Amino acid sequence: MTDGFTINHLVYLLHGLVWTVVLSALAFALGGVAGFFVMLARTSTMRWLRRLSLVYVQIIQGTPLLILMFVIYFGLGVIGIELPPLMAAGVGMMIYSSAYLGEIWRGCVESVPRTQFEAAECLALTRWQVLVDVILPQAMRIATPPTVGFMVQLVKNTSLASVVGFVELTRAAQVINNSLFQPFLIFGIAAAFYFCVCYPLSVWSRSLERKLNVGRR
Repeated sequence: MTDGFTINHLVYLLHGLVWTVVLSALAFALGGVAGFFVMLARTSTMRWLRRLSLVYVQIIQGTPLLILMFVIYFGLGVIGIELPPLMAAGVGMMIYSSAYLGEIWRGCVESVPRTQFEAAECLALTRWQVLVDVILPQAMRIATPPTVGFMVQLVKNTSLASVVGFVELTRAAQVINNSLFQPFLIFGIAAAFYFCVCYPLSVWSRSLERKLNVGRR
């Protein structure tokens, strides 16, 4: 390659890529669990719960992820609660994911025709049975493409974890560039690694959209 850049630097970038994938997976998995409960709250029959969950979603969606990470990592440290960088970044991205996934899934649940709810209620099913046996299977069909699309955004947003000292791909590139000062090469390689992770997800999302025929519902 270019003088100064060695195989050890490449290995360090690959190590950062691994942690990027790990952080993305943790944020999506934990955020998905929390997002499911946000979706339940947003579609609840209890008005106070709907309003409370709406406030939560609006606050999180109206706050930059970077600020959220600052608050969790540095803000909690001020009051004596010190979290390791991975946990701080993971918690921040989990909260961020829960709000967005909750809203994505809420929209998909509410896009199921109202007649499906009414037909299920005519069978004397409980609200939970209606949701699990009738509504969610149809909503999942609609939700799959945008959920996969959100995963792509999540992978790219892991780059913000570098501000709390977590060594993911972007932070690894910064460390190497500080010693070699070859930004075009180093960040170009980092960008290629991000592309290698995100592009298959984007293709998968478009493929799912075609297969599920969401656009013609």
